[in-house]
Amino acid sequence: MPARAISSATISFGLVAIPVKLFTATSSQQVSFNMLEPNTKSRVQQQYILPATGEVVNRATLVKGYEYAKGQYVVFDETELKALESERSNSIDILEFVPLSSVDLLSVEKSYYLGPDKGGDKAYRLLTESMVHTKKVGVGRWSARGKDQLVLVRPYKDGLILHQMFYSNEVRPFEEVETGATFQFKDAERNLAEKLIAELSIDQFDAERYKDTYQERVLAAVEKKVAGEQIHVAQEVPRAQVIDLFEALKQSLEQVQGPGGPVKAAANANAPAARGVPEQVEGEAEEADEEKARPVKKAAPRKTRSRKAS
Repeated sequence: MPARAISSATISFGLVAIPVKLFTATSSQQVSFNMLEPNTKSRVQQQYILPATGEVVNRATLVKGYEYAKGQYVVFDETELKALESERSNSIDILEFVPLSSVDLLSVEKSYYLGPDKGGDKAYRLLTESMVHTKKVGVGRWSARGKDQLVLVRPYKDGLILHQMFYSNEVRPFEEVETGATFQFKDAERNLAEKLIAELSIDQFDAERYKDTYQERVLAAVEKKVAGEQIHVAQEVPRAQVIDLFEALKQSLEQVQGPGGPVKAAANANAPAARGVPEQVEGEAEEADEEKARPVKKAAPRKTRSRKAS
């Protein structure tokens, strides 16, 4: 069944105009719950309450205000807000072309597939193939729903995709994040980490390998409850905490290499040799043997204080 377009638009660059259709590229499948009154199991409704009096306010009577200072607002009516909106042309104006590698995909907010609308097939195909050949993507503005959205248009599979982007002031700088101290790692530690990465590596990402297991558990529980079955929750077995980094890496590598480790793709059956990762780095053996002698450190049990008699 062909996808249904959610909107139409016109891509323009220079004097070229390409009519296109927009299609939803992603949709969340997460399970959701409704709030119910516990006795009647009836769904409850949200209300707007005036805190000073506890009075319920009808939503139709509310106005919109912007808080310019703590507790102080300027009010806009619908006519004023309408006047501030951009022209609803639904035009996607490409302003420049840039290498995709220069775009931080952290800025991507939402994605839409683009398909050619009536009369736009030839120009659509020309733009797609030209961007593939030049290895460039288009950056522009999309005037939709009264707002100017920053967008990225790029080739995708056999056509085009549009990414709605966050503006730069909407992306928080990573420099605000504390990344901790710096360390000088031993060759043995670094080599074990690289071997573990090699063991867990496959040729390419395949989204089909990953399922939303939380959703599966919830839906299975729903079926049981509908059938009148009682749900039993298994107690989680506590895991021993390995404090020593070298031991943690060594034990992880043993787990993935031994029976019961992750199932590898057939193409990666001989992955360590194919990736050129040596089974043992020269000059490492002695240092690794020293590290093997270290016992696995576990978190010490917390001592309980005896309560003094009153």
